[in-house]
Parts: sequence; C-alpha cells; structure tokens
Amino acid sequence: MASELQKPIKKNRGFYVKMRILHKTRQPEKRLFFRYYQWILWFSFTLYFLTSFFITNKPIQLSKPRASGSKLSLPSRVLFESINKTSQQPYLKNPAMFKDLKIFIYELPSEYNENWLSNKRCSSHLFASEVAIHRALLNADDFRTFDPNEADFFFVPVYVSCNFSTVNGFPTIVHARSLLFSAIQFITKNYPFWNRSQGFDHIFVASHDYGACFHAMEDRAIDNGIPEFLMNSILLQTFGVNYKHPCQDVENVLIPPYISPESIRKTLENALLTGNRDIMVFFRGKMEVHPKNVSGKFYSKRVRTEIWRRYKGDRRFSLQRHRFTGYQSEITRSVFCLCPLGWAPWSPRLVESVALGCVPVIIADGIRLPFSSAVKWSEISLTVAEREVGKLGQILEHVAATNLSIIQKNLWDAAVRRALLFNDHMQRGDATWQILTSLYKKLNRSYRRSRVPSQ
Repeated sequence: MASELQKPIKKNRGFYVKMRILHKTRQPEKRLFFRYYQWILWFSFTLYFLTSFFITNKPIQLSKPRASGSKLSLPSRVLFESINKTSQQPYLKNPAMFKDLKIFIYELPSEYNENWLSNKRCSSHLFASEVAIHRALLNADDFRTFDPNEADFFFVPVYVSCNFSTVNGFPTIVHARSLLFSAIQFITKNYPFWNRSQGFDHIFVASHDYGACFHAMEDRAIDNGIPEFLMNSILLQTFGVNYKHPCQDVENVLIPPYISPESIRKTLENALLTGNRDIMVFFRGKMEVHPKNVSGKFYSKRVRTEIWRRYKGDRRFSLQRHRFTGYQSEITRSVFCLCPLGWAPWSPRLVESVALGCVPVIIADGIRLPFSSAVKWSEISLTVAEREVGKLGQILEHVAATNLSIIQKNLWDAAVRRALLFNDHMQRGDATWQILTSLYKKLNRSYRRSRVPSQ
C-alpha cells in the first residue's frame, strides 16, 4: 500500500488528493497542518449551515392566519408609536394649501353648547364630533378669525346630540330642530351675516344617524326631511350614501363618527403586552334574534340577525351580543372586524377597526365613506353585499389565504388612522384637517364668487 502511494502521478489522470490523518509516517509539521485544515473545514461548514438557516427560515408572515384558531402577531408597537408621535405633532403654521382660509365661530349663549357638557358623555360618545370640531376650530389660530367681515365661513356651534334622557341611555334628538332654529334666530338678531348670504356660508354639524334629517329611523327621517332653514347651509354629517337620498340633499361634507384618540392610544399601549390576533372574525353589538321592533321595522335590515343565525357556533367567529368595557381590546386581537349597518349605514366600528389595525368588513349596501381622497377605503377594507352574508365565512377565508397581508400593510399606515380621528388641537392630516381641506375646495370652486360683499 505504501509503495502504491509513492508512485508518480500521471498528468492525464487529473488532480486528486488523498489524505490520511494522523498517519504514523507523517512528519510532525504535516500532522499540525492537517489538524489546522480540518478545523477550518469544520468552521466553514458550520457557518454556512447557520447562515442558510437564518436566511431561508424567515419568521412567519404576520398577516396570514390559518382558517381558525390562528394567532396573528400585531405590530402593536408600530401602531402605538405612530399614534403617540402623531398626538404630539401640531399642524403646520399657515399651510400654503389653505392660503387665507378664515372661519368665524359664533359665540352663542351656553344653552346651545357649553351647558350640555355637564354630562361627560357629551364629549365622548359616537356623535361627539360636534364637540370635537368646535374645540379644534377654537384652537386653530391660523384659521380662526375674530373679524366676521374677513371670514369665508361661519361655524355655528350647537350641540344637539347630548340629550341623554331616553330610557336606554341613547341620546334623543327630538329637540334638534327647535334648538337649531332658535340659534339661527339669535344669529340673525345679533349679526348681519346670515341674512347677507341666506346661510349659504354657514356650517353646522349633524353627526347622528340620518344627518340633517334629525331622526334615527330612515322612514321618519325621510318624511321629516332637512329643515327648510338649513337647506342653503353646509352640513358636516356622518350619514352618506352613493345614491340620491333626501337626507343628503344639501351641501355637505361627510365626516367620520367620533372615537376618542386617547382611548385608542391607551388600548394600543395595553395591546403591547400580548400582540396576538387570535380572533379571526369579530363583532360585538346588537344582534336581534327577532329584529322586528314595535314600529314594525327590521333592525339592520335583518343583516345582523342573519350573521348571528349562521355563525354563532362557528369557531372562526367571535360574536358577542352584550356590552363590554374592554371592547376595543377585542378589536386589537382580531383579524377581521364586521361593520354591518344598524338603523343607518355607518358605524363607529369603521373608525375603531382602522385605528386598531383590524380589517373592516363593511356590510352596508350603498354606503358612502368619509374623506375618500385621504383614505383609500378599497385598499384597507372589504365590502360584502348584504345579500352575500351567507358566504361571509368563505369570502374571509379566501382573503386570508390571498391578499390579507397587502390590506394590512395599507391599513397600518399612520396617515390613514390620523385622517379619521378628531383632536382638540388640530394636527396635520387629522379629521378636522380633512374637513378644512373639503371646505377649501368648496371655497375655490364657488363660495368666494358667490358671496355678497358686506355693505
């Protein structure tokens, strides 16, 4: 064997290596060389396999849950830090996009606004945008003017949604028409500007079910219609549909329902402790087993009843019919949040879902959504026709398996969430900012040309 190893190697046989580790005939220096070479090979292979493992075994995508029982990690820290940073960001001084936009705020007697704040719910419930917008404009020094003669618009701060005198605790708005009419009488008696334009440049907030029709039931709202004294004015209202409707037959700006930005911030802060989305489909709210009420009308056009009937036993769905103080924390645990119509098409769940990173599933045919130029709703939500509720599970399974990650990436954009929240001190891009953007567009289009110069 030794004689064979010592034979000369022929050139035409190529190159080859034969190693014999620790061979007794090797010299000591050769032995050390081969040990060193063996160690280098071992280290190289180890490094290669470790690197390959970490490159090819990426963390599971956070946005693709399995059909049921999945745990979907939420980038809660990203959501929390972005909203926390936003809460400290004031609007830019004299933004060029608004140029010289000026709004005069009427100082009305306290019975029209301030007195209602004795009930704390007045500034925090779903209709509280009437309070939030007033506060934001009072603090907006760059847009507010104390000289009505230089104003482009006149804001009339009347809180009509704070009468919590009903048995069920919901606000009644039966007094809304008389309260608003009384406010206009006060304005016309003390200022010349209403009569100057017949209310054309005056702004009111109608943040309840059917906006300026001031009724929670659609048939009654349509019968009542918009008060004649408001027909020339601008209504900031939550109600909106993409077809002709008597309750939006007036110049209007569609706004989101009010959700406290502070409650969102606290909920996201607490969500950092868990960070898992272990609920695939979530809804908590009124779901009547027998939806026909005393008026003979079916609540939610029976949509919520159908959701309950079909999916109450489905493990993919968490459907809850009773109130719960930790309701928002459930949203942070959910992948899809159902937003079906109630009496009206819109719902505060739209804002809560977006703000807390849960994909809104909108079930309200013909609904018009707020601030469409700033919020690309088709990119951050799903729309399911009312007649397709029976296929809801199948539809959401398909989305979860295909483009959910893309929707979530769009949804977690801080600018989207900011556009739907009202702040006491207006911030660039927030809900009040979006309202001013809409008003400025109206101003450029017609309002300055239509105003009658003061005498």
